[in-house]
Amino acid sequence: MPVDAGQAGRTWPPGEPFEVTRAAIAAFAAATAGGGPVHPAHTDPEVARSLGHADVVAPPTFLVGLAQSSDARFVDDPASGVDFSRVVHGEQRFTHHRPAVAGDRLVAALTVESVRRMAGNDLVTMRNDITTTDGESVCTSTSMLVVRGE
Repeated sequence: MPVDAGQAGRTWPPGEPFEVTRAAIAAFAAATAGGGPVHPAHTDPEVARSLGHADVVAPPTFLVGLAQSSDARFVDDPASGVDFSRVVHGEQRFTHHRPAVAGDRLVAALTVESVRRMAGNDLVTMRNDITTTDGESVCTSTSMLVVRGE
């Protein structure tokens, strides 16, 4: 069953707040360092402050978890026509408006930007506008899912 192209343009309001913690930043930084060194700005508040941040700073791809949980609002909705067993993550981009730091409370508002069919597959592009709960823009995350055809 193809993805419903009429879903393009559909939006969801900001979801539940996500608390950015020092522990989560440190764990993500270690997990993505590939066994290499972790920059101390991800683990040491004093180093982060010396670099102009309010607290430890998250790595650039840290917000992927928040973005994907927001994307799930579309993917899990039966009206979308997405069969998750056929989904392949095709692309992810981040445009940072400012770094995410420990203590941030972030929310993601989801927009389905496009649904198009190519070579028997559906390509779904989604955008998450990630802000603080006070409305300060932090990041725009854009992902593209490939829903494989039959």
